[in-house]
Amino acid sequence: MTGGRRRILTTLAAAALLLLAGLLAAPGAQAHAELVSSDPPDGAHLTAVPHEVTLTFSEEVTVAQCGVQADGKPLPVHGSAGRPEVVVADLSGLDTGAGDLVLAWRSVSSDDGHVANGSLHFSLPAKSPATSAAAAPAPAPAPAPIAIPGPDPNVKNTLVAVRIAGFAATAVFIGGLVFVAAIWPHGGHERRTRRLLTYGWLLGLVTAVAEIPLQAGYDALRPLSGVFDSAAISDLLDGKVGTALTARGLLWIAGGVVLAAILQRGADAAGSPGWRIGLAAVGFGLLRTTSLPGHDDTVHPLAGAIADTVHLAGVTLWVGGLTVLLIGVLPRRRPEELSVVVSRYSNLALVSVTAVIAAGLVLAWQLIGSLHGLLATSYGHLLLVKVGIVAAVLLLAQHSKAWVRHRLDVAVLLDGDSATVRPFIYSVAAETGLALAILVAAGVLVTSSPGR
Repeated sequence: MTGGRRRILTTLAAAALLLLAGLLAAPGAQAHAELVSSDPPDGAHLTAVPHEVTLTFSEEVTVAQCGVQADGKPLPVHGSAGRPEVVVADLSGLDTGAGDLVLAWRSVSSDDGHVANGSLHFSLPAKSPATSAAAAPAPAPAPAPIAIPGPDPNVKNTLVAVRIAGFAATAVFIGGLVFVAAIWPHGGHERRTRRLLTYGWLLGLVTAVAEIPLQAGYDALRPLSGVFDSAAISDLLDGKVGTALTARGLLWIAGGVVLAAILQRGADAAGSPGWRIGLAAVGFGLLRTTSLPGHDDTVHPLAGAIADTVHLAGVTLWVGGLTVLLIGVLPRRRPEELSVVVSRYSNLALVSVTAVIAAGLVLAWQLIGSLHGLLATSYGHLLLVKVGIVAAVLLLAQHSKAWVRHRLDVAVLLDGDSATVRPFIYSVAAETGLALAILVAAGVLVTSSPGR
């Protein structure tokens, strides 16, 4: 092991220890727009039904997409001037019996579009019935269990699948173009690589368009058949999340211009400063708008936004490069390409993986906030699965590095002999498959409530 790699591993180990110390000491983090307080407070004993109930959330909410229900019937809601985190439910005219008044609420974060829900319970005095001396008043019946509104499972699952496909498209398209521009300009002329980039762009554009109605239906609790409701889509587009999704779609269209230049001019476009500036602008925009529906606004918004973008950028360069290497470079088995491209990508992968791990540590600290959240919540368990997949990929990457270190020169001397290169192809294929599994885990984590 070289001194440089030893220092990198030492740094990552130290960062992991610091994260563990932070998890042991830090309080739990808030992630979605959770209910902080209400007026009247939850559990209050009331003399009559209040005219209104005020709900205060942990962050700014989209009032048009929030809801409060009593006995399954929606109540009118409105915001509070100058307080974007407050929702007021109008209870005037609500007729309820004696016993408990239960309100089910739903909030939609204006920052990331995530949905949270819960309920409030209030006690009311029993009404005075007209009774005779022989008749004793009957006890008030126990309140029926309340159904707290939540997103339709089919909409949620479809949204998760679309987000996973969007992550994969971003990785293949942006990571693949960076690979061509920085490592393998000839890839702009290679048929398999051109097809891969084109398919990545098409998938990205389709997922960007599909996510708008799905996110609107998710926020508005519509069934899968009702995600194209114009009112729900209008409410979404009026908020920050809708703006980001619209911008993402426009960026994918701009990405088509970047792709067209590569398809027409190949290596000449890849070496052009103007094209590279365009790729950088489109790439950064797609990375930022793709990471927005995550949890990067938790605790420290700026640090979370930077860490989330760096994390996604690292995965994009890593996975996109692996995919082009596997599909475009290795099947050609050309000695001069193996010698240059594989060595260059090995260095890029090392930087990318380092960025993924470092930014992932920051995000884990922000989202989990405690060791209990890591070990005792479904979000923490899924995060541990993702960490395990990353560890498996790193082991395979070490196997690939060993081949590069000991067998690459032999493969070049043997003019790309298939038997010599085949073990490396298998290793890269396994790395790529597991890296795509990381994207699947990321897509599920983005839509899940963080452990706290």
